[in-house]
Amino acid sequence: MSNLLQNTSLLNWDVLEGRNTSSAPSWELEPVPVIVNPWDVLLCVTGTLMSCENAVVIALIAYTPTLRAPMFVLIGSLAFADLLAGLGLILNFIVTYIIDSGFVTLLSAGLLITAFSASVLNILAITVERYLSLYNALTYHTEGTVLCTYVTLVLMWVISIVLGSLPVLGWNCLEDESTCSICRPVNKNNAAALAVSFLLIFALILQLYLQICKIAFRHAQQIAVQRQFMTASHSSSTTKGVSTLTTILGTFAFCWIPLAMYSLVADTRSPVIYTYATALPAICHSIINPMIYAFRNPEILRSLRIACCWCMPYSFTMRPRTPSDV
Repeated sequence: MSNLLQNTSLLNWDVLEGRNTSSAPSWELEPVPVIVNPWDVLLCVTGTLMSCENAVVIALIAYTPTLRAPMFVLIGSLAFADLLAGLGLILNFIVTYIIDSGFVTLLSAGLLITAFSASVLNILAITVERYLSLYNALTYHTEGTVLCTYVTLVLMWVISIVLGSLPVLGWNCLEDESTCSICRPVNKNNAAALAVSFLLIFALILQLYLQICKIAFRHAQQIAVQRQFMTASHSSSTTKGVSTLTTILGTFAFCWIPLAMYSLVADTRSPVIYTYATALPAICHSIINPMIYAFRNPEILRSLRIACCWCMPYSFTMRPRTPSDV
């Protein structure tokens, strides 16, 4: 596509200089029309929807005083990362069809890498927070927990920004197209490193959720022993918790693993349709994240109802919830 734009600009320059590039008069030459890829339009629309949805989550958390627990801070950080990813997709569309600049292309790629890296790392942080809130339930609610949360956020975003700056710092394939990965201008080595890192993070998240399931079943067994039987409410709660964890892990794996595996085995010579087909689910995961981590929470849902219809007074009674309730 950039070649088309370059050819068009050269053609227009020839016309301005009065040079004929064919047997036809110069005033009869017309610019080559730019053909918009429907997949790129779909990605741009997805990015717009993603940005709007996550902007709502950020606004609800920012303007609701009761949503200040470490878990909500992490959810807000996740929403901000997904918001940046949506803006990155919109910028990528503009770069592809409007701005033909190698440096801006690198900035767009860097923004997308930073945003999606931060999104995955935030999901890991939320998983760790849930595990610690169950494993150290009695000592979890301390000032040290809040400080640790903010330190973790800073560390995650620093790592994400470093990863996103690699294309700008030279880890790109603009000078050698043969080294491009499936996502130009990211080179093969950079894409492979990101894919392997993601697979390791997914393995860690899987291990943590398995431990969470063990802790939840252990708590249920202890309650059953104390009361001599397993009540229906505790059994239902345990089943619901396992179902939630299965949904989280299943969605995460379905959306991200295809792109990660394809990045390891394919390159720029592979059919571009496969790249779009594997990248779209990963991108859509940022649309699913608010539904899993934000809109399932009663406090955020209640704040959303107030913002939408003002059906309750702002000073509504809200029970403080532990992070494990989220």
